[in-house]
Amino acid sequence: MQIPALAGLLGTLILCVGLRAQAPPPVTAGPNAPPAPTQPLPYSHRFHVGDLGLDCADCHTNPGGGKLMTYPPTETCASCHRTNPAGSKSLQLLVTMAGSQKPIPWVRVYQVPDYVFWQHGPHLAAKVACVECHGPVAERDVLSLETDVTTMRGCQRCHEKRQVFTDCGDCHEPRQ
Repeated sequence: MQIPALAGLLGTLILCVGLRAQAPPPVTAGPNAPPAPTQPLPYSHRFHVGDLGLDCADCHTNPGGGKLMTYPPTETCASCHRTNPAGSKSLQLLVTMAGSQKPIPWVRVYQVPDYVFWQHGPHLAAKVACVECHGPVAERDVLSLETDVTTMRGCQRCHEKRQVFTDCGDCHEPRQ
């Protein structure tokens, strides 16, 4: 290889490494993010997690390390609120829902597309904190999509930051 070609290649490499080192921090969902979904009952994560100190896993379990975190059974919510007077309409609705023994139909805020094979288990095992993907939930009365974690770029950015190798087949079905 000639010296000018080698110098050009080296210059390009240095430029790429320099740009990579200046990669932007994780991106928020931005102004085009969908509004917070309307939930069947008002629920303040700020109060329950921030003020009362509940842990995410107190309500959201992940049986088998699968894709979705579960919602607590209606009875779990009702068990804490039975000692509170059911004066508000939302608490009365909770008591009615608990009496019907049907789950509260919460609306998911964070969802990955069906064609993405993703699981909470490996991320929990790697000690990825909930806040890293879902934002400052403990500061929110109403949850909305705050991060780009449900996008391919959001996943890639986190893996790059943690220097975790990924192959396309780790998340996507291999092409036949």
